[in-house]
Amino acid sequence: MSTERTVSELFDLNGKTALISGAGGWLGSAMSRALAEAGANVITTSRDAERARKCAAALPVKEGQTHYGVALDHLDEASIEAGFGEALDLAGQIDILVNNGHAPNSSDHTTVTAEEFNRSLANATGYFLLARKLREHAVARESEASVVMIGSMYGVVGSYPEAYEGIVSASPVAYHALKGGIVHMTRHLAVYWAKDGVRVNCLSPGPFPGPAANATMVERLTTRSPMGRMGRPEELKGALVFLASEASSYITGQNLLVDGGWTAW
Repeated sequence: MSTERTVSELFDLNGKTALISGAGGWLGSAMSRALAEAGANVITTSRDAERARKCAAALPVKEGQTHYGVALDHLDEASIEAGFGEALDLAGQIDILVNNGHAPNSSDHTTVTAEEFNRSLANATGYFLLARKLREHAVARESEASVVMIGSMYGVVGSYPEAYEGIVSASPVAYHALKGGIVHMTRHLAVYWAKDGVRVNCLSPGPFPGPAANATMVERLTTRSPMGRMGRPEELKGALVFLASEASSYITGQNLLVDGGWTAW
């Protein structure tokens, strides 16, 4: 009999447990649902424990699935230790990590302070510390694992100044530095951890403005998109499940852009 797995088997996350930070956000909530819909037990995290539990309770549940909400602040090393430990106590194992949490700063290059810039870059520190926790857990279990960093098209290309001029602050320079660093950290960790069976990839969304985004800015950004529109959160779901699952078992150190062709210009 053939041992080749089918496409549905490759994308199946049944029996896997995924931890996703920033699970209640505009994109995080859609990605959390994607993991649950693919069969994973999902651990949603937030700095607020009650919000984390509400996010978990809102996820679809199939027979045999259990979701958990855990308080975890990825900017606080002690909180990472405590939150990851609680997640393991609740779920017993973690196979997938989605580093999606983000502490934003909207100050542009004309106003950002050193303190604000450093705090923005601390998002990358949190991503690394969480990824290292998963790698240590996977090695101890002698099991494979998948890390998905959430980057951005702005970790690959610069922004268009005229899209923001006169209506909102320029795209934050600290954000660009952060996301570019996350893309390259993905490559670095991937080559070091491949021998451990831990894959590390990056998922970089393009323009996915939320409901509160300035309408004029969104209109200007739309003219810069080859597809002539902004992304919908559901359009990240398939890419995330691909990187989290065995469907991408021979892929590591890569940055998958979901940007409507933005970076193809």
